[in-house]
Amino acid sequence: MNGGDGTAATTHESDALLSRLRVIEDQPLDARAEAYAHVHEQLQAELEGGDTHR
Repeated sequence: MNGGDGTAATTHESDALLSRLRVIEDQPLDARAEAYAHVHEQLQAELEGGDTHR
């Protein structure tokens, strides 16, 4: 149970990100750079997507 505060979803998302970063770390340097750039773009889009004006 998460008590309705989104804690379980946040934990799942954090675990998924950590797992993804571990996979990236096992890649050659040039592939890692590209993968980290992609992760950055996705996180930036998600964070900026929350900036909606009401």
